[in-house]
Amino acid sequence: MANTPQSKKRARQNEKRFAVNKSRRSRIRTFLRKVEEAIASGDQEAAVTALRNAQPELMRGVTKGVVHKNTASRKISRLSARVKAIAQS
Repeated sequence: MANTPQSKKRARQNEKRFAVNKSRRSRIRTFLRKVEEAIASGDQEAAVTALRNAQPELMRGVTKGVVHKNTASRKISRLSARVKAIAQS
């Protein structure tokens, strides 16, 4: 339990950060889910649009420290490959 004034303040700050990071993570997942749904429906135009909208959101998560850079790059790479595969099939 926090005893000193400094540790009490850090606990308050951690709660605020947790809430902000949680909403950011949720927002990123929503964008990724929209891409997944567009891919599943087979609509390439919708998938491309959803991917274009998801990329900056993912990279914003990287700059804010919510997602690791390599994780975001991997997700973008795999999703873009799947979107590209829709056109070829």
